[in-house]
Amino acid sequence: MTEHLDVIVVGAGISGVSAAWHLQNSCPGKSYAILEKRDRMGGTWDLFRYPGIRADTDMYTLGFRFRPWTGQAIANGKPILDYLESTAAMCGIDEHIRYNHKVIKADWKSAENRWIVRVEQVNAGSRIASSVTISCSFLLLCSGYYYYEQGYSPYFAGSETFAGPIIHPQYWPEELDYSGKQVVVIGSGSTAVTLVPALADSGAKHVTMLQRSPTYVMAEPDRDAVADRLNRWLPEDRAYAAVRWKNILQKAAFYWACRRWPQRMRARLIELARRQLPEGYDVNKHFGPQYNPWDQRLCIAPNGDLFRTIRQGRTEVVTDTIKRLTATGVLLDSGRELPADIIVTATGLNLQLFGGATVSIDGRPVDLARTMTYKGMMLSGVPNMAFTFGYTNASWTLKADLVSEFACRLLKYMDANGFGMVVAERPGSGVEERPFVEDFTPGYVLRVLEWMPRQGSRNPWRVNHNYLNDLWLIRHRKITDEGLRFATN
Repeated sequence: MTEHLDVIVVGAGISGVSAAWHLQNSCPGKSYAILEKRDRMGGTWDLFRYPGIRADTDMYTLGFRFRPWTGQAIANGKPILDYLESTAAMCGIDEHIRYNHKVIKADWKSAENRWIVRVEQVNAGSRIASSVTISCSFLLLCSGYYYYEQGYSPYFAGSETFAGPIIHPQYWPEELDYSGKQVVVIGSGSTAVTLVPALADSGAKHVTMLQRSPTYVMAEPDRDAVADRLNRWLPEDRAYAAVRWKNILQKAAFYWACRRWPQRMRARLIELARRQLPEGYDVNKHFGPQYNPWDQRLCIAPNGDLFRTIRQGRTEVVTDTIKRLTATGVLLDSGRELPADIIVTATGLNLQLFGGATVSIDGRPVDLARTMTYKGMMLSGVPNMAFTFGYTNASWTLKADLVSEFACRLLKYMDANGFGMVVAERPGSGVEERPFVEDFTPGYVLRVLEWMPRQGSRNPWRVNHNYLNDLWLIRHRKITDEGLRFATN
């Protein structure tokens, strides 16, 4: 007999833990399980093991609203993973996690108002997979946004001739010895900005960050001075809430300023970088992107670590294009050759929604590109399902918290009114169709934008990358509106 649960949560990362906490506190009578395809919880913070792995935003907003973060403002991966694991244990969430359970397919049965979820269950010892079917009344997809099994690795001519290892950060080998070695890191995003100083500080002879085009990099303290003071004066939870809101408002104001005065803020960011670099350094070439601030995500350098290692001569940023790899390094189109014992391809991620699971309605596959999002968390025509896709300009957890809270409000409303089904409906011609992500242009988004869901030109079908707007729209507005249709059991 097929097991039935009220709610299935897919993914035991930061979004899944948030969803579980909300379910336990707002819907304590609901049965639920978290299905995690890997053998450990933590998502990003367990998968990535490269040197220096850390958050690229402050932990007071990346941390859970319900549990204070007490460490550094910009934290490394291990303390973040410990925080997730201890939160799950403290709240009893870990007892609901089923490891090695990969969701392959979810099919909605209209006649029964339930999801039939096909799961590939892998025996940790034998690695032999078996198929399991579980049904649920509501599906919460909290599986992140990228393909865990494969990072983005473009082909470089001559790769087969390079004598050393070529490594993608997503699969960093624990046994790799880079001490005393010359390392070339290809890329300019947050992974490269994290890796370069971390490698230099932990034994590499010299590290070169090779980028095709520059990224905005901003130095930020790894400790929050306001948090340190408030923690001396206030109870832990009140200090945490105050700092969390301080950071939410500061980051929102900074983002708004970048959008309102892009050229002024561009000049400001380049000038801040200039102050961190040696006199005469070509800041515009290496830290002056052609795009406006927040067209792509800004990179953070905790305590200016990247700039510090450049000043010390232990790292270098080279802005050029690759002609080919050689046996001993990287030959550039300019004619320069960068010597390398190890090459790291920090070239990005492959975006993947729903952990790769297919979604269907009564056996008919859902074409995501033909759906429209509702409040950035539900899909038109897909009943009893919500998903988490975090902000591009703020901490992921802020949106995850709102999605889980809204899902619980929805479940309680349905129970109170005898409804067994809720579905977001696609609006009429008065709402224009737009790409799922607007005004945000990193390669991992542009590569897949055509098959992603669409958003509308106004609420509630817009995907707002503004926490303050979403706070009103998702937390405080009533459940019923023009975008949702309910039906009885």
